[in-house]
Amino acid sequence: MWTGFQALTFQRDGVTLFARQGGPSEPGREPLLLMHGHPQTMAMWHRVAPALAQTRRVVLMDLRGYGDSSRPPAGEASAAYAKREMALDAVALMKSLGHERFAVLAHDRGARVAHRLALDHPGAVTRLMLLDIAPTLAMYEGTTEAFARGYWHWFFLIQPAPRPERLIEADPIAYLREGMGSKGDFFDPAAWAEYERSIVKPGTAAAICADYRAGAGIDLAHDRADRDAGRRVTQPLRVLWGAKGIVGRCFEPLELWQAVADHVSGRAVDSGHYIAEEAPAEVLAEAQAFFGP
Repeated sequence: MWTGFQALTFQRDGVTLFARQGGPSEPGREPLLLMHGHPQTMAMWHRVAPALAQTRRVVLMDLRGYGDSSRPPAGEASAAYAKREMALDAVALMKSLGHERFAVLAHDRGARVAHRLALDHPGAVTRLMLLDIAPTLAMYEGTTEAFARGYWHWFFLIQPAPRPERLIEADPIAYLREGMGSKGDFFDPAAWAEYERSIVKPGTAAAICADYRAGAGIDLAHDRADRDAGRRVTQPLRVLWGAKGIVGRCFEPLELWQAVADHVSGRAVDSGHYIAEEAPAEVLAEAQAFFGP
């Protein structure tokens, strides 16, 4: 799956981050950081990353709490899993590799980290492509019955500890299948094996819950502060969403991103939520057009 990619670990404030990098590092061609979603790992990029790495340096990371990165205690208000904190992970990792400025391609939870990364570190992020999300604050404020039923895990995972943790830990593989809408036939067996290996690691349930509790708490506070201050994403932003997914059916993603960003374009893809695995050719074509060949 990762032929030609170097595995590496990076330490930040006691948190171990697992990453891989591959592809040429050429002057004038910005490196590209890929961030995954829940409940997955960097393995979700296996159909896209190798092709992107033919022409540029590509860095993939497991977010804290997922994959082979560590699972720090959540702390008060789950602040250790605030997207602001995760964005700092990304900046520190890229700087450690010599990349002061870089582009971002991200999905799901990783795309929420990327949104915060673009806002907090505008000098680091040159442009970003986000897959199958609308802004977190807009999604919570625009919640409907259809959305709550479709994204039940948003409201399950934020319940007080240890209720959801205990239920996940009773059968983490079942949670993985339920959380991903049952195992689709588009998932590669090797990638699915990675998701299973990650979900059963000690501390994963607590980390996932902390990620979502932060998303429904401290992250919203940060988003509201940005809205009140008029802070917007100023970098070029490309958004893709699955025409068959919940986000596309329950929201108007392009309009919601235009409300918080200055230079937005995007479209629906003939896919469900897992666009990089369901429609990798489209993601690759979009990425090469947006980031450059």
